[in-house]
Amino acid sequence: MFVNDLMFIVVSYLVLLLCVLLSVAFFTLFERKILGYIQIRKGPNKTGYLGLIQPFSDAIKLFSKEQVKPFMSNYFLYYFSPFFSMMVSLVLWVSFPVFSYFLNFDLSILFIFCFSSLGVYGIFMAGWSSNSSYSLLGGLRSIAQTISYEVSLIMIILSVIFFTMSLNVQKLFLFQLNLWFIFLFFPLGVILYSTFLAETNRTPFDLSEGESELVSGFNTEYSSGSFALIFLAEYSSIMFMSMLFTMFMLGGNYYSFFFMQSLLLLVFMWILIRGSLPRFRYDHLMSMAWMSYLPISMFFMIFYYNLIFLMLN
Repeated sequence: MFVNDLMFIVVSYLVLLLCVLLSVAFFTLFERKILGYIQIRKGPNKTGYLGLIQPFSDAIKLFSKEQVKPFMSNYFLYYFSPFFSMMVSLVLWVSFPVFSYFLNFDLSILFIFCFSSLGVYGIFMAGWSSNSSYSLLGGLRSIAQTISYEVSLIMIILSVIFFTMSLNVQKLFLFQLNLWFIFLFFPLGVILYSTFLAETNRTPFDLSEGESELVSGFNTEYSSGSFALIFLAEYSSIMFMSMLFTMFMLGGNYYSFFFMQSLLLLVFMWILIRGSLPRFRYDHLMSMAWMSYLPISMFFMIFYYNLIFLMLN
């Protein structure tokens, strides 16, 4: 029985990862199409019907390119960091039990935020091991940004945990049957969404990849398959964070049609923000994290804790 259950878990997870990687492929096409219409052009439409096989041709092109290693780089860390980033972004999906109940466990929220914090190590390893000043600056910026925003993120999550009294992601759905948390925690929901933008290094918080200042940031020296792995890790994280926001604030019933619509809407907003907002200045970014988001999230955490305490007594 144990062997059969284990095989079922492994197969379920592999099917989920296949779905995630296919979704990432079409997410890139969706993003290029939306950005094209924002800039009053068509976007990719030549490869296959309406450009539908464009992501696969991009993947073949990237993986067939020559792999170039920078002179005097740290060989092992340089090649290990893209695999590490990809591994972290895919392991996060273990906490999302779509096909198997056995993947569900009681400390899944703790697991998610412990593992999502590891993503920054891959970025820093990539920046430091490249032996490039631009890459190193991108890695340092990413670490500072992650530390700044994760403090507020933990306080927001604690506010939700005080209400649910559980660290299980599935319990979030049960507590939102009558009232979504976005109505109850609206200010925290806005901060949570912008914090997820900062976590995934996306516009307007893409300081670690600032093209106008750092060429391409931490991934400047990467090419071929290594660059493709970094790219896949980033887009997989975006989809996971969109899913996580839906579960925390928008009901969280991942078997419903509305869940998929919410996920698609959040992904669309991610792209819309990239196409319309300018990049933050670095000191403004740090100031907003420590002087705006942190006091607000701390105030609401204390407020909701006292509210629950009064309700229980």
